Amino acid sequence: MFQSIPIFSCTLSCSFCSISFSLTFCVPHSIMDASPAGIARLVIPKVPFLFKTAVWHSLWLSPTSSKWDLKTELIIRMLRSILDSPEPTPLSKQQKASLKDPGIKGKMWVSKATFPSPETDDVRKLLLSAVEDLKEDGNIYTPPELAPVEAEWTGYRANVDANRPRLDLSEAQHYERLMSEVSSDVTILYLHGGAHFMMDPTSHRIPVSHLAHLTHGRCLSLRYRLAPQHAFPSALLDALVAYLSLLYPPEGSYHTPVPASHVVFGGDSAGGNLCLSLLQLLLQINRSPSSPKTIPFHNHTITLPIPLPAGCATIGAWMDLTRSMPSTVANARYDYLPPPISREQASTFPRCEIWPTDPPRGDLYCDTTTLCHPLVSPLAAQDWRGCCPLWFSYGEEMLADEIRCVAAKAAKQGVRVVSEQWEAMPHCFPMILLGSPMSKRCFKDWTEFYMQVVKGEEVKTRGLWFQAKTQVETGVDVEDLANVADEEVKRRMDSAREARHLGEEGEAKMMPKL
Repeated sequence: MFQSIPIFSCTLSCSFCSISFSLTFCVPHSIMDASPAGIARLVIPKVPFLFKTAVWHSLWLSPTSSKWDLKTELIIRMLRSILDSPEPTPLSKQQKASLKDPGIKGKMWVSKATFPSPETDDVRKLLLSAVEDLKEDGNIYTPPELAPVEAEWTGYRANVDANRPRLDLSEAQHYERLMSEVSSDVTILYLHGGAHFMMDPTSHRIPVSHLAHLTHGRCLSLRYRLAPQHAFPSALLDALVAYLSLLYPPEGSYHTPVPASHVVFGGDSAGGNLCLSLLQLLLQINRSPSSPKTIPFHNHTITLPIPLPAGCATIGAWMDLTRSMPSTVANARYDYLPPPISREQASTFPRCEIWPTDPPRGDLYCDTTTLCHPLVSPLAAQDWRGCCPLWFSYGEEMLADEIRCVAAKAAKQGVRVVSEQWEAMPHCFPMILLGSPMSKRCFKDWTEFYMQVVKGEEVKTRGLWFQAKTQVETGVDVEDLANVADEEVKRRMDSAREARHLGEEGEAKMMPKL
């Protein structure tokens, strides 16, 4: 979810103990200036806070001392203090900051590509038909137009140091160099996180190139259209066009057709939401009796049903945009995500050129009436039958309940599901805590899942619970993961949606804190 930025190195000491630490962790560009001066302005005022945190942790006075090491404690509390600022930053400023390109260097190949809009409206009609089929009475949305889809082909560049500059080559030549180091069939369609309104492929180059390295494959990291300028289902339409462009390349593409059996989806947080929404979209298109038998797509004719990818793996997938599940409150002590913003806080949120929208909308991503649509919140999806194997990794985080419920439902419906939950770990911990033992194990299991499904090997449904610090594994029954019954899930989501549907003077000024 975040670009890796070295924060600071300092020595703390007191009469009871001497503590020395150096922190390097991932933090979003959207919440800080990554320049040395910006980092100093952020960190220096927080030194007393960090000192107190370190002392309390070392003396076992912190409530999380038994679960976290010192570095994790400092990182999570630092992020929490940044994200829960009493003075919210305008959305336009956050979005702009998150889109700063840090440049391309070191152990990665990047080839920038643009897939043209399909010449006909057939793909768009498939999407809109699925949205209509799955919507409830009163759902409001604006049908998006087709648009060119930008992406970055990303691969691992061997035998160079971390500061090696990018070669002065054409994008096509960069793709050729990238492919010269690919030795497996794995092709990852990656959808980045960022609450649907922040970030793009540039913010995710480090973790995405690491996935390419571990799989010996390649990644297509998608630059989908961002909210609030482009509401649901714009990003989903971009994801569908990108997937079809992998399978059926438009003329002039760098790549040749990729079999669906070689494609896997990947995403973190809101990107995980889009991965599961895209799967639900494909399932609905394929099962709908109103879908056509064929559609034109550039220089191809696609015969339906559309083939599904080999598998889908997500990190901390955001399944419920209403944020209505019990873990949103119960697991806050292990997470850095602030709780859902109150009506009083929402009323003071600063206006900017992109928010509130015109006409006003109650949520950044969609109209509040549509928050419970299965293609907006996959937690609301009722039918996962026929889906490809799913792999979920998540912490004891605020989003845990919604992930557990989706995993359990899919497993009960015959989908092969792997669930890996880590005790006391926060949202997107493998990326926040890059280089930690937890992160290394997660990336290992993540990429092994990809290689397994692409090779056509059988995936067995299984669940694991990893203990904090020790990483001792305990098996769990995936079908029993859900701690909230289906009826209660629907009641909670409906109630939260109604509470959010207050118009411009209520949650319409609200920012989802993810």
